Amino acid sequence: MKLNLYDYQEDAVEKMHKGCILCGGVGSGKSRTSLVYYFKEMGGNLNPYHDMVNPKDLYIITTARKRDTCEWNMEMVPFHLSEKLEENHYHNKVKVDSWNNIKKYVDVKDAFFIFDEDRVIGSGAWVKAFIKITKQNFWIILSATPADRWIDFAPVFIANGFYKNITQFRYEHCIYQTWNGIPLLKGYTNTRKLERLRSRILVDMDFKRETIPHHEYIPAEYDIKLYKQVMKSRYDPYKDKPIEDAAGLCYCLRKVVNSDVSRLEKIRELIKEKERVIIFYNYDYELDILKTLEKDGVHIGEWNGHKHQDIPSASPWAFLVQYNAGSEGWNCILTDTIIFYSQSYSYKTMVQASGRIDRLNTPFRDLYFYHFKSASSIDLAIDKALKQKKKFNERKFVEMD
Repeated sequence: MKLNLYDYQEDAVEKMHKGCILCGGVGSGKSRTSLVYYFKEMGGNLNPYHDMVNPKDLYIITTARKRDTCEWNMEMVPFHLSEKLEENHYHNKVKVDSWNNIKKYVDVKDAFFIFDEDRVIGSGAWVKAFIKITKQNFWIILSATPADRWIDFAPVFIANGFYKNITQFRYEHCIYQTWNGIPLLKGYTNTRKLERLRSRILVDMDFKRETIPHHEYIPAEYDIKLYKQVMKSRYDPYKDKPIEDAAGLCYCLRKVVNSDVSRLEKIRELIKEKERVIIFYNYDYELDILKTLEKDGVHIGEWNGHKHQDIPSASPWAFLVQYNAGSEGWNCILTDTIIFYSQSYSYKTMVQASGRIDRLNTPFRDLYFYHFKSASSIDLAIDKALKQKKKFNERKFVEMD
């Protein structure tokens, strides 16, 4: 057996090591490349081909979507690996599971872990389980969009032994200021060391895409009078009660902006032209608006926290995807169009969402991404944060506006 060189990146495999983050764009072939690395680390060879020698048990921690669609199982076929004992050429254990179940594997020892789509941010249960697993196993991480804040690299730095714990990391690098009695991260010190450590663990995949992305920004109208009224009064006209905090104000302002009928009218025009589109949205009220497209004869499919439906088989269709539920872990090569009904607060999420159609095996050369954006202060502020590859901060927006 010889794998097609286009299926993985040989240069990246040579650079990989325990504790690294394999960084490649969405759809760049990270999964196959990581399996080639595992195959070679376990004594296997591709050309000329020979089997692995007593390979370690393989655990792949990925998104629930990738687990359920068996994408990893299909990737493992050329290596004669399978979760099913009767189909596995070797005697090792192979397990693919979601991040939600990572705590089930904290007692596993001397195995090989592939952590797909970096979830080790913060200090919660997933991070604690991750660090415990890394202390007693061989491991690597796959990520299309590595952390954009130093504090988010802390768990991986700790797992690599660069720091004893998060307390040491904060003591050496974090600058805090107090706001209303709450310590807030203001900045970092000794960033040269952080840059040096990051360069030690990041393995970039050189990936030249054949696709050409076209990002178009569509101006959307909104009720300026109601928007100004909410900003001034801090009163929610939808719930008929005062707005208590920055998150509540931003939510209400976005509802004023995103509920405007102009967005749906222009989406109707795009569907008439394209026939098959993926639409990303944030909130349930946006979903309710988008579902009215059914009245126009558009076939609707949903992927969110409530429903996990398939992409419709009959055209015209619109697949409605909530950012948090479906910005990663699946792909579609049946369309060349994504519509962003509203913007996500996260640059990373927007990149991941765009990658759902930008795949190695897409039959389309030109891909179209339509971004709805009004002239409202909140839409402009979110757009500015995304262009700077940052996450939109609601509190700062409210303080500045």
